[in-house]
Amino acid sequence: MLFSGHSDHTIDAKQRLAIPAKYRNQLDPARDGEAWFCVPWPGGMLRLYVEKRFEELAAQAPQSLTPGEDEADLESHLFGFAERLEMDGQGRIGIPKLHLELAGLTSSEVVIVGARNRLEVRDRAAWLAGQQERFAKLPALVARIEAKRGRAGS
Repeated sequence: MLFSGHSDHTIDAKQRLAIPAKYRNQLDPARDGEAWFCVPWPGGMLRLYVEKRFEELAAQAPQSLTPGEDEADLESHLFGFAERLEMDGQGRIGIPKLHLELAGLTSSEVVIVGARNRLEVRDRAAWLAGQQERFAKLPALVARIEAKRGRAGS
């Protein structure tokens, strides 16, 4: 599933967030699962993955009974913060208070951004304030990523 675009939304007083219809309408429970995984992420955002995609991405990492220290830390930190969230009948998910605190999402006004294989929930004012700058940096960002890919392929 490919998520793109963005949508303004609010987190209500009960810490529920409605998944925008333009994303919800793409969901197929047989393909995507019945829930979302929410991961708070540094930089002021929450990352939302459909259930089956999160499980697929998690399964891609090598597994061991004796992971190295970095791998063990990443697994316990990432999966320890990740929460499975079921949608209610109105297409809302309840965001854990800890996630909102860790991400620094103190305002109820948010933007939901399609980011390829996930949705990102960000502070609306911060998103709007940095919009022109992010747009201007796109060519340089693409060039840096392509240069890294070129080195990786060498």
